[in-house]
Amino acid sequence: MSTATHGDLRINYELEGPADAPVLVMSNSLGTTLAMWDPQMPVLRKHFRVLRYDTRGHGASTESGQRFGIEDLGDDVLAVMDHAGVQRAHFCGLSMGGMTGMWLARHYPNRFDRFVLANTAALIGPASGWNSRIELVQRDGMAAIVDSVLARWFTPAYLAGDPARLAPVRTMLLQANATGYTASCAAVRDADLRALLQGIEAEVLVIAGMQDAGTTPEQGLAVACAIPHAAYISLAAAHLSNWELPQAFADAVTFFLLRS
Repeated sequence: MSTATHGDLRINYELEGPADAPVLVMSNSLGTTLAMWDPQMPVLRKHFRVLRYDTRGHGASTESGQRFGIEDLGDDVLAVMDHAGVQRAHFCGLSMGGMTGMWLARHYPNRFDRFVLANTAALIGPASGWNSRIELVQRDGMAAIVDSVLARWFTPAYLAGDPARLAPVRTMLLQANATGYTASCAAVRDADLRALLQGIEAEVLVIAGMQDAGTTPEQGLAVACAIPHAAYISLAAAHLSNWELPQAFADAVTFFLLRS
């Protein structure tokens, strides 16, 4: 583990994989840590030098207590890359991480090659839902929302299976910094990136979950249709598709990033 500084923030990150392999930056979803990518790491480390980080206010990364937006999360990524000595990379982000990727693709095309935007949308609403969630966490803590979040993140069939499969995700949510979580909720609530999409020139793969109610397949397809050089696939999963279908997700990412 290493730590990059960005202003008064400390951003925790991990760089793994062959030194001569192309770098792949991976950006976590709201309420998780860089460990959300653990299911993909055995495959990805074979092909990439993987740079995972904890989004500010998540995991071992700090938060300032100040309001921030998606543009600030994008700037954090650049600070991590600079600290790690990475000039150019591919990018894969899920949900909030996908929104961060959209912003980076539009504003910093010189730092990135291809993008994977998973289980995300350019506008995730409604605002009233985010406000209710923020108020609940501020009042009762993260434990008050864990079960409802897991119900959105996974299909009923997956939830009915071995609870050990869910345990690491449940732990990430329970241990999440409530202040960092609610500030990130506000950042996602306030982000409308639809006007940026047409100006993205990079090659993009949009991955959706067929049963994702938070960022629906229709929303994912709308992102793909708005970006000039985007492809779209859907997986038989809900919101945390990389965790529910780890091999299918890893295969889709590697095929897209390695194709000639």
